[in-house]
Amino acid sequence: MKMSMSLLCGLIVAFCLCGCGKSKATLHLYSWADYFSPDVIKQFEKEFKCRVVYDTFDSNEALLAKLQAGATGYDVIVPSHYIIASLVKDNMLLELDKSRLGTFKHLDPEVVKMLPDPDCQHAIPYMMSYTGIGYNNTKLDNPPDWQVFARSDFKGRMTLLDDMREVIGAALCALGLDANSTNDEDLAKARELVMTWRANIAKFENEQYKNGIASNEFYVVMGYSGDLMQVVDENPHVSFTIPKDGCLLCCDMLAIPSNASNSDLAYQFLDFIHRPDIAAANTEHVFYCCPNKDAYPLLSDDVRNNPAVFIDPEIFAKSKFTLDLGENLGKYTKLWDEIKAGK
Repeated sequence: MKMSMSLLCGLIVAFCLCGCGKSKATLHLYSWADYFSPDVIKQFEKEFKCRVVYDTFDSNEALLAKLQAGATGYDVIVPSHYIIASLVKDNMLLELDKSRLGTFKHLDPEVVKMLPDPDCQHAIPYMMSYTGIGYNNTKLDNPPDWQVFARSDFKGRMTLLDDMREVIGAALCALGLDANSTNDEDLAKARELVMTWRANIAKFENEQYKNGIASNEFYVVMGYSGDLMQVVDENPHVSFTIPKDGCLLCCDMLAIPSNASNSDLAYQFLDFIHRPDIAAANTEHVFYCCPNKDAYPLLSDDVRNNPAVFIDPEIFAKSKFTLDLGENLGKYTKLWDEIKAGK
């Protein structure tokens, strides 16, 4: 049967309009790389008939700078606990309606009470992370401490994070000082120590250390517990340790920007992520500890007994949650600029 051109055009238009009407809602997620199980993301998309667009950043400073520069379009962001106050001050986050978060009850109260905002007014915990050392266990017989970076025999085969809080904090821990200290004498001592470390490292960086330690390019790297445990899982020659002197502790948070285009879907995502089975699945995938008390029994024995996921109590006691530096941020920035420049 022949069809007139006008009728054909009409059917094409109708088909297009019908397709547009069925377009899926989109959740724009802005987070650290490899921080959610792909299977979890797929399950969320299937259950809520949406798609997730996952953009990444590599430091809190990069996240903060981008948002302060006016970036929009994100529905869920995953900043660390210590910059939440800055985001709230700049009116960048929604105040959370807990009645829309039925899984909030699963959060570990021992972790929540240690946060700067234990009421979780603008963000809820996602993952706990610890900074430690990945090392080639064929080159080192025993787990190293922070002073391993002073070893000149490993010159050019080590890396430090490109993160002023982590590196300066590690130096302060190594010196037996407060990892959040803003005391001028403490910072001068930390600077001197980091400059000693700097002379032996190949570079400061946040991503390639994982491939470097896996490929034997590097023997010792400073890195995040979850990242390095993923490397350990696939490379028998790599081990991970959190130095006995302690480290900086971090809790990355789930938050909804005040200009989110799809806050309803964002609330559904936050609620979904803290279902115990989902929290356990993400923990098993990323090797970080999701502070969800009802997820703990669902974890494998390997994860539940892993000190990189559940930190040793003695080391935990010597460690500190990263604090917002406030007006002292300039001190750290100046110090870091000098360290990076080798001055």
